[in-house]
Formats: sequence, structure tokens, C-alpha cells
Amino acid sequence: MQKYRQLKDHLRAFKSMLVAFSGGADSTFLLDAAIDVLGADNVLAVNFHAPFHEENELIEVRELAAHFNCRLEVIRDSGLLDNADFCANPPGRCYICKGTILAALLALAEQEGLDAVAEGSNADDSRDYRPGGQAVRELHVLSPLQSVCFTKQEIRQLSGERGLPTWNKPSSPCLCSRIPYGSPITYAKLRQIEYAESFLKDAGFPEVRLRHHDCLARIEIPADKMADLLDGQMLSRVQSCLRGLGFQYITLDLHGLRSGSLNEILRV
Repeated sequence: MQKYRQLKDHLRAFKSMLVAFSGGADSTFLLDAAIDVLGADNVLAVNFHAPFHEENELIEVRELAAHFNCRLEVIRDSGLLDNADFCANPPGRCYICKGTILAALLALAEQEGLDAVAEGSNADDSRDYRPGGQAVRELHVLSPLQSVCFTKQEIRQLSGERGLPTWNKPSSPCLCSRIPYGSPITYAKLRQIEYAESFLKDAGFPEVRLRHHDCLARIEIPADKMADLLDGQMLSRVQSCLRGLGFQYITLDLHGLRSGSLNEILRV
């Protein structure tokens, strides 16, 4: 594919690179390309793990790093939940978060003597409200997939052709994206969301978002899976689990699963 050749040319301008590595389809594809061009010894994968990330994600990140036989560093952060501006959950929350993460990655890259820091935003991300992108630009972090206009579909297609295990991995934004703007972010809310989504995934709904509206849980799943959730026995299990987690009201969003649904209020 021409875009992949362009991506390799883009990466070839550097001798070494730090790749921000979440373990999702985009960052895994970018890491694979960086290793393909620069060699595993010249690439450092770095995962920033915070309380708003699922614990299972870290397990998957370590497994992927072993698959690539590349160096992996994990930066554990607890400071953002002590940041009053971040926890107030303004529409620009992702700018605060991304700036904190990238500053830590840039400091590590300088310490390790690496030429550049790259992250995995793709061409589709520019179509949604992504305030974190401003921090990427301000800090001069590379977005190679975006630079050569790789779409999510193209990344998944080529990932499959290259045998990457993440080619069909569902997207999983940070857990803060489940909490409406203006509603404070707390550790308790994040764990409610994590446990509820983990239950729903294990119950047969791998693509799911649990939107947290204080005492109300709003479940987003693909439309073709709604009948399965509304089956009597399944519905009872879901109600029991979510009530046990502290939700008083449990709803199913009839619009179905959609990325960034909490941004809809901003467009209104």
C-alpha cells in the first residue's frame, strides 16, 4: 500500500523513536511500523497507565511488547486524580491529560537519548472533538499515521494483512470518556465503569460503553446486539450486576454504540 510506504519514509527520517503505546489498534500498528523501519533496538514503547485505564489493558500491553520483542516502559500515574482542573471534567479535559502524558514521554525520550516521540492518532480522529490534539501539536510530538492520512479502516485492514493481533480489537478510550462533561471524575466512578463494562464484555457484548450519569447507567451497544441484552435472563443478570455496583437506574441507549457520544451536547 502506498500509504504504508509513505509511513516508512516518514519514520526513516529518525534513528530512534519513543512510541506512545496504549495497546490499541492504532498504536500497535505504529509500533510495528517503527520496528520494521528502525529495528527493535532503536524503538522504545511506553505505556502511560493511570487510574482511568482498565487494569487488563496493562496485561495486554505487556503481551504485545513480548510479541514484538521490543523494549517497554510503563509510567504509572496517580497525579491526575489530584488535579482539580482535570477532575472538574471540563470539555478541554483531554488537553490537560494529553499534555501531562506527553510531557512525561518527552522527558523520558530525552533521558534515553531518543530522536523523537510519536503517538498513534489517525486521520479519522480529526473529524471528532479531540482537544488532546492541541497538546500534541504544541509539544511537537509526531502523529505519523495522521501525517500520511491513514484511516482507522485502513489501519485495521493492513494490521490484518501483517498478522497483528489487534487488527479487530474494539476501540477502548479512557474511562473518563464515559462521564459527562461537568460531572466530577472520581476514582469510585471509574471503578464502577470498569467493573460494569468488564461484566458486559464477559456476558457477550465486546463493544460496549457504560455512560455514567451519577445514579443512572446508560448502556451503549451495537443495535444488532440489543435483543440479546433484553433477553429475560440476560436482562436480569445485567440489572443485578449494575444495581450491585450502586446504580439506581439502568437504561439502554436506543441510538446504539457510537464513539464520542458525550460530545454530542457540545455540538448542540
